[in-house]
Amino acid sequence: MLLSKFGFGSLIWLLLILLISANLYAAKRLNPGGGRGLVVKAADGYVSQLGLSGRGLNTLLVAFILFLSFIVASKGSYQWDMVLRFLNQQPFGTTDPIFEKDVGFYLFSLPFYVYVRNGLLVLIVLAGLVTMGWYLKNGALQVEGDFGQAEGPPTALPKITIAPEARKHLIFLGGIIVLLLAWGFHLKMYGLLYSTQGPAFGASYTDVHIKVLAYKVLIIVSIGFALVVFFNAFKFRMKFFWISGAIWIGAMLVFATLLPLMVQKFLVKPNELAKESPYIAYNIDYTRKAYNLNRIKEVNFEVNDKLSAEDLKRHDATIQNIRIWDERPLLQTYRQIQTIRLYYDFNNVDVDRYLINNQYRQVMLAARELMVNQLPRQAQTWVNRHLIYTHGYGLASSPVNEVTREGLPRLFIKDLPPSFEPDLKIERPEIYYGEKTLEYVLVKTKTEEFDYPRGDKNVYTIYQGRGGIPIKSFFRRLLFSIEFLDPQILFTNYLTPESRIMYNRRIGRRTGLIAPFLNYDADPYLVVSGGKLYWIQDAYTTSNMYPYSRRSHGRLRNKELNYIRNSVKVTIDAYNGDVAYYIIDEKDPIVKTYAKIFPDLFKPFNEMPADLKKHIRYPKDLFKIQVDTYTKYHMEDVQVFYNQEDLWQIPDELYGDSRQEMEPYYIIIKLPEAQKEEFLLMLPFTPSKKDNMIGWLAARSDLPDYGNLLVYKLPKEKLVYGPMQIEARVDQQTEISRELSLWGQRGSRVIRGNLLAIPLSDTFIYVEPVYLEAKQEESELPPTGSPQRRSGLVSSQQKVKSRIASLPELKRVIVAFGNRLIMEENLDKALSSVLGGQIVPEPLASPSIAQTQDISNLGALALEHYNMAKDYLRQGNWSEYGRELENLEKILKEISLITKEKK
Repeated sequence: MLLSKFGFGSLIWLLLILLISANLYAAKRLNPGGGRGLVVKAADGYVSQLGLSGRGLNTLLVAFILFLSFIVASKGSYQWDMVLRFLNQQPFGTTDPIFEKDVGFYLFSLPFYVYVRNGLLVLIVLAGLVTMGWYLKNGALQVEGDFGQAEGPPTALPKITIAPEARKHLIFLGGIIVLLLAWGFHLKMYGLLYSTQGPAFGASYTDVHIKVLAYKVLIIVSIGFALVVFFNAFKFRMKFFWISGAIWIGAMLVFATLLPLMVQKFLVKPNELAKESPYIAYNIDYTRKAYNLNRIKEVNFEVNDKLSAEDLKRHDATIQNIRIWDERPLLQTYRQIQTIRLYYDFNNVDVDRYLINNQYRQVMLAARELMVNQLPRQAQTWVNRHLIYTHGYGLASSPVNEVTREGLPRLFIKDLPPSFEPDLKIERPEIYYGEKTLEYVLVKTKTEEFDYPRGDKNVYTIYQGRGGIPIKSFFRRLLFSIEFLDPQILFTNYLTPESRIMYNRRIGRRTGLIAPFLNYDADPYLVVSGGKLYWIQDAYTTSNMYPYSRRSHGRLRNKELNYIRNSVKVTIDAYNGDVAYYIIDEKDPIVKTYAKIFPDLFKPFNEMPADLKKHIRYPKDLFKIQVDTYTKYHMEDVQVFYNQEDLWQIPDELYGDSRQEMEPYYIIIKLPEAQKEEFLLMLPFTPSKKDNMIGWLAARSDLPDYGNLLVYKLPKEKLVYGPMQIEARVDQQTEISRELSLWGQRGSRVIRGNLLAIPLSDTFIYVEPVYLEAKQEESELPPTGSPQRRSGLVSSQQKVKSRIASLPELKRVIVAFGNRLIMEENLDKALSSVLGGQIVPEPLASPSIAQTQDISNLGALALEHYNMAKDYLRQGNWSEYGRELENLEKILKEISLITKEKK
């Protein structure tokens, strides 16, 4: 790809040089020189132009040509992929409604034609300017003027004279420019399909009926004027030339500007809906196609505020996977309890699902990466940064719904070396390639690498993988020294013939360099598979040239687009750095085009390892773009769309004390009429400027239904609480509000986490976790100006201590169902209270608790947990012993509750 970029830039540079050279050759043949060029008439006579000799001017002209051509070629080299897309384009099989051309023409051909036309126009103009400079130097083009004294203004306008041969040359170049402008009018006709002048994106009534005709007229007029220009190049007729030019300019003013304005104002505006209806329909249809919204299956969701015992039993896995850990406070908690050392850090928390103890579990994961810049200043030597501290180690993971007695997450994977659940076995926990791996490192050197800390000592290792590039030769060491501006690579004695250098280790940069023509999701996520760690990165094919499709701004790293597909899944081996690109959407013409250009880069999705396929998920960035578009384009009736009668919006929620737009969230639920639970990404909708819920959109992540979208529309005649209405009810609950206020006054900060609307059968329950965070000083750093601050010794330990001092604890869970709203110590109690005691919850990691109120069954289960606790006590397994005691306590409380109810 770098070769393609370099080759295309070189081609543009060569073309520009040839074009300028050809014009200068023609200029030299037409006018060998001998005139005075730029002449300034002063009081003491004539002075030479610019004070330069002929050789000096030649040198200046050549330097200017080379510099200008290099700049133009450098800019053009970034369009190499556009040229390759044009040459290898694949059809869409769908035509536009106006010109009936395949959509591929607009995505692949039209951008190329516009680029070529604009490029030729720039080249001809530049060649003309250089040629004028040549004529000026040789006297064929003369500028004479009496500019008065050196200190005064010119006393007369300069006189410009041009030799006939030079005039012919420059007029001929002008004729070529007019022809290119005629071609531009032809391309502008297709550009009308991206018009923003009508009530909807795309060509409107005026564009189709007036501007298309106007551009056709201007093409004919421009070609005619170009012929007049070419005629005058050989037989100059000044009057004929200027009259023709005036007609050409007048035609552009009348047909391209005045006529469309008059038609729009007097014909279209008074009858806008009638005139624009077909074009609004085109906009709706093509926008839904471009954003893949036509795949959305609409389902009516009849809301019922009752839940039977059978409903609870059927949705048991959904209830047991309700997420009460928010990613933001959980990240702070992980940093506090699982970073282990100051030089480790967690970048973010990911959500995924695993089969644990034969149960489908939703879990949170965060990679423990090594931040070498957090080492103490005196330890940040070249050897430490590049040879010893080379990799992160392991991860922290916890279920979404479990909490310890202290309000902390119960960890599935923890500590160093990692301890883990049997179904989350990790044999290769080292992370050489991650989200925070910025430095290059050298492995298989004479010094061992730091692996992980153990007590007061460290464990060291030697890299055993195939990652990186061999660096055994002197020439390679020299090249890498130049690349990284680091002479230590060349002079160090630690390297061996087996040594390898790893660079571009940050996965976002790594994938972007391999395939820069793809767009990438902002959140790659970690996967445990086959005892190893992998990153999965979602990649998109996008365009902003899909006809009649509205354009989105800023949702994908500030990129403007009106077509998007999640066509590629990228996997990165965290140990070896191997990157694989799997095509998951084989119907996408853009990825088919790239696969034709780079046949060895992409693999079919069926070649992805089976275990990794279980962890693909619908990406949030794509979902957000589709949700934002669907809020308007769910309206398919033209009149409803025109009047914006049924506009939806993304609801708000409270996080902490701030109101913010609700984020999509992953959830395990059983969809209505589905046979089993599945992993979904979902988000509710509310009507525009209202807070009640009107529908919810779900994206399926599990195979074979991956990528299918479902929207459940709620009855408009019935009130279904939206997120902010639930938040308002929480604030209006006197007891809840008083307790939260008291916590806030006792030196703690109350954090109200994400409010989740959980579809359950044909109703909703709402869950909001409440965290308590001790208020701490913002920093424990020494004062500014102190010796420690001046020396920089606080740049690692004390700054990190200040950053991770926060430890949010989960203290309460708020659950709402129907008209009931309860806040309890944990999710189990809150669910039991709000659902009227219909459910007896149980942590999934323990033996199954049947959904029953039979005391004898609960007594038997209590005895089983008691015996298991005794076994763990004998083994010295304190964590499992404590967990069994917690389970026993919950069962005893249930027995007590049932006994009271029977009395």
